[in-house]
Amino acid sequence: MAQLDDEEGVAVAPGHPPANGYLLVPGGEPPGKLSAEPQNGLKAGCLTLNGVSRDSLAAAAQPLGRPQTPLAPEEETQTRLLPTGPGEETPGAEGSRVPQTALSARRFVVLLIFSLYSLVNAFQWIQYSIISNVFEGFYGVSSLHIDWLSMVYMLAYVPLIFPATWLLDTRGLRLTALLGSGLNCLGAWIKCASVQQHLFWVTMLGQCLCSVAQVFILGLPSRIASVWFGPKEVSTACATAVLGNQLGTAVGFLLPPVLVPNTQNDTDLLACNISTMFYGTSSIATFLCLLTVIAFKEKPQYPPSQAQAVLQKSPCAEYSYKKSIRNLFKNIPFVLLLITYGIITGAFYSVSTLLNQMILTYYKGEEINAGRIGLTLVVAGMVGSILCGLWLDHTKTYKQTTLIVYILSFLGMVVFTFTLDLGYIIVVFVTGGVLGFFMTGYLPLGFEFAVEITYPESEGTSSGLLNASAQIFGILFTLAQGKLTSDYGPKAGNIFLCIWMFLGIILTALIKSDLKRHNINLGITNGDIKAVPVEDSPTDQESKTMMISKQSESAI
Repeated sequence: MAQLDDEEGVAVAPGHPPANGYLLVPGGEPPGKLSAEPQNGLKAGCLTLNGVSRDSLAAAAQPLGRPQTPLAPEEETQTRLLPTGPGEETPGAEGSRVPQTALSARRFVVLLIFSLYSLVNAFQWIQYSIISNVFEGFYGVSSLHIDWLSMVYMLAYVPLIFPATWLLDTRGLRLTALLGSGLNCLGAWIKCASVQQHLFWVTMLGQCLCSVAQVFILGLPSRIASVWFGPKEVSTACATAVLGNQLGTAVGFLLPPVLVPNTQNDTDLLACNISTMFYGTSSIATFLCLLTVIAFKEKPQYPPSQAQAVLQKSPCAEYSYKKSIRNLFKNIPFVLLLITYGIITGAFYSVSTLLNQMILTYYKGEEINAGRIGLTLVVAGMVGSILCGLWLDHTKTYKQTTLIVYILSFLGMVVFTFTLDLGYIIVVFVTGGVLGFFMTGYLPLGFEFAVEITYPESEGTSSGLLNASAQIFGILFTLAQGKLTSDYGPKAGNIFLCIWMFLGIILTALIKSDLKRHNINLGITNGDIKAVPVEDSPTDQESKTMMISKQSESAI
């Protein structure tokens, strides 16, 4: 088979056994009879395909040159996957093929494009809040009005997440990406028409469109990682996709105070500076939208992992979005993760939105340093995200890593709270960096942990629900912390967040870790894992449903 231009694979000469794919061997075959086959791959697990007959298994063995061995009744539906190579398909039940796996070079292009337009969207989220006093003076509105320019992102997400995840699951990755990038571009251009003091409603309209675009962005990192990247790089890929959004927040903390300094005594200059920021943002958003149209593809030609191969093998007609949602809410570990993820991410949203107000309470005239502290918080979190992603790819210790990072985030929040008013702004830089390293470093952990404990449910649905939880907690925390900060000072608002984060630690400790996707990739079987079928007749379900055989792990 010739090697494809965009695939990383090895061509196999006709008449030679593949070096690395998956050969089907009857489940009862003793390990000693497999010496003729390569044995440098995964531990053996048993895939049970309902409706497979003894004759079909014998037929699958014939092309491999093996004698047809009678099978015991309980072995008739069992086949063992042996590693052979990325460039080969192998015979399966009744002439079907086990899909080959290969890594596409295009995966890096897809990841880069997504990360960049996610960056621009996150920049537009925070660009008002970090210089809230400037926009209050320009538009003549209260601080609550400016806070809503940030909170509208959270408010729009909650009602729109269900149609957005339905669209992702039924219409695919590319259409969802095009909507996210396109709406982000449109919202940026509408803001360009709002640079007059009486047009606050126009800038709110543009921000509302950007917030709708966010709904089609935040749920994609884990989906892109699973669809395009192999099992040894999937967590790092997810962390990198999340990193784009974090980098946008960092740039949003850094650039607005520089591009739009506080020149309230010169309204024309202030309007010119705001216009420069808006037009620059819209130009970049337009370029990235065009790149998305040209280069962003739905999926690679071949699945990158066996877990993806299993999901892509299932017919689309079997998928039920409503049943998938029901299954997720019946999954107790996922529900606990939903709450804990919402708490820590909502706390991050609240701190980011109110950071300018907290800093200026104790350090007057330090708008630029407030932006730099926000930058420090997010850049440290980006480093944390990448390190956590690499660690997960190496160890797969999802529960332990999530709990430790949660505890350290809580401790960082406590230290930040009680050192904010010491009068030394360099201390705030250090404590903000520590807080950001763990708090924003947690974001990809939550995505990947959710995918593991909910497999084979859609990654877009699970991460979408996580983000919806984060937006709900973010709105509640921002309103509550803002009120406490106004009435009693920043310390009271931060203590409020510390209490909630401590509750999150307790709930995280209760989450049961069952790494279903990881076990599929290893061939380990520890329970039934089913796709989500619609209501079919028993005969149809017997022929369609794929499950994992409840057998002990065996070594090849």
